[in-house]
Amino acid sequence: MNNSETIKNLKGRMLSSVEFLREELNGMRTNRAHSGLVAGLMIDYHGTEMKLSDLAQISISDGRVIIIQLWDKGVVNSVAKDIEMSELGMQPNIDGDKIRLVVPSLNEERRKDLVKSLKKKSEEAKVAVRNVRRSGMDEVKELEKSGDISQDESRRIQAEIQKTTDSTIDQISSISQEKEKELMEV
Repeated sequence: MNNSETIKNLKGRMLSSVEFLREELNGMRTNRAHSGLVAGLMIDYHGTEMKLSDLAQISISDGRVIIIQLWDKGVVNSVAKDIEMSELGMQPNIDGDKIRLVVPSLNEERRKDLVKSLKKKSEEAKVAVRNVRRSGMDEVKELEKSGDISQDESRRIQAEIQKTTDSTIDQISSISQEKEKELMEV
């Protein structure tokens, strides 16, 4: 593997940490209704665990109501039961072949708990990025030690790895701050 492929590989691994964080935060509840709150919810569909987004069309009404229209009308009650038993804290209302979820307002204590959880997830993503950086730096140092690359080339690659790491961590911080602002909004 040449140097540009190594750096490209490291960037891809770092970006996957960012995408994982985005997906995690998308399911985090705020005062507004959005499909990400329920899209990743795992539902027991005839003995198979499936994401709700694979079983239904999810839409938003009035900014505070999530409407779930299942493609298989026969599982409306069991899906409603799964939603009720989830950690969402929302009571599903069955309306014919649809399920309606009203997103309640968050109280101050719950908001602070969510921010704490957000910061923990953000820090885990940063640690994952730093671990990728460490493995990349070790790989480059090993190449330099074995004589496959020069000391100057090694330093240039390490500087690029550090630059990519800093950029990715800044991106994670930005995503986290944006979500925190959204969570604390009344």
